[in-house]
Amino acid sequence: MTRDEIILNNLGLVGSCASRFIGKGIDYEDLYSAGCIGLIKAVDRFDESLGFAFSTYAVPSVLGEIRRLFRDGGTIKVSRSLKEKGRVLLSVAEQLKYENGVEPTVSELAEKMNMSIEETAQLFCIMQPVMSLTSDDDSEKQIEIAGADEYSPIDDRLAITKIIEELPENDRALIKLRFYDELTQSKTAQILGISQVQVSRREKIILSQMREKLIS
Repeated sequence: MTRDEIILNNLGLVGSCASRFIGKGIDYEDLYSAGCIGLIKAVDRFDESLGFAFSTYAVPSVLGEIRRLFRDGGTIKVSRSLKEKGRVLLSVAEQLKYENGVEPTVSELAEKMNMSIEETAQLFCIMQPVMSLTSDDDSEKQIEIAGADEYSPIDDRLAITKIIEELPENDRALIKLRFYDELTQSKTAQILGISQVQVSRREKIILSQMREKLIS
């Protein structure tokens, strides 16, 4: 699957994540646009060799951008020039669809607009109509969505998994031995070839860094 297809095929995931924050004081359209930015960042950073499904990796990124929106005051600032460029982009997309009989890819649009693929994808997502929570016949979509006030523990688990993936190899091994294999600090020290004191000190540092990333 191409980068373009991954972005477009996961807009429903963005809608699902954005819906969790309905009623929190920010319009759904802004929540959705912020989520699209998180989706694009996830696509750019995703590494298939890690063995995780893309959706598992993308959810923390999408939710992170939405939460950033709350921290930044609740509004995505889209300049007039960006809006104008977005309208041109949509016009070009319609023209290419008319000429070729199929939806253009982000790569084709980027070439036509003389823009980078990243800029085109982000602009395209921002200018797209938001994903409706209902289909054309107003029946509910088959997407399981947590309520706005409902706590979803899986969000934290996914975020922690992503943070652990980004740790240096030695730190990742230490966390695995201590908290996944549930070994003592002494046994972990033997396996890693360091002292128990070093394990204790390093463990505190790693957990502190992970905590900061989790709440940032």
